[in-house]
Amino acid sequence: MTDTSIPSADQSLDEDTAPAATTEEAEEAQSEAREKKAPADSDLFRQSEIAADYVEGLLDILDYDGDIDELVSGGRPVVEVVGARLQNLVGQRGATLEALQELARLAVFRQTGSPSRLLLDVGGYRAARRKELAAVAKNAVEKVKEHGEPVRLEPMSAFERKCVHDVVNAMSGVESESEGVEPNRRIVVRPVTD
Repeated sequence: MTDTSIPSADQSLDEDTAPAATTEEAEEAQSEAREKKAPADSDLFRQSEIAADYVEGLLDILDYDGDIDELVSGGRPVVEVVGARLQNLVGQRGATLEALQELARLAVFRQTGSPSRLLLDVGGYRAARRKELAAVAKNAVEKVKEHGEPVRLEPMSAFERKCVHDVVNAMSGVESESEGVEPNRRIVVRPVTD
């Protein structure tokens, strides 16, 4: 039952006469509140363990061999699967990998009750794709700087768009934004306008 009592005069007087929190104290309180909202590394590692168990069960059903590593990287749970004959788990342009990642996130959600930002990688696909996308982003930036016109890239997954945004945001004189709706969401790189 909720306490709906009215504070006594003494209570409100104490609260009213308490010194106001300093800016530093307020910032510290906000920082603590953010830390409470963000999952601890142990919670993130638990998410990667749940996802790894799910992926291991899937590999058993498919009769695929692979070594599974669970870790926390960049403040998010990560599961990496390494082995031969895993290309089918990646699919064309990573489409199957994206679907498996969503299934693994769902497995985490079912056990924890919380959504997960889990990142699943199979056979080093994401690391290799990240390098390819860095080259695509740099090429787009060069074109924008050379011609002064926006460059629209091909539609990409959320992971791919993030990789490109990270590269573009690290360069001066250009900016990027996503436009469109899935599955045709793409990045536009344009010169910075003052």
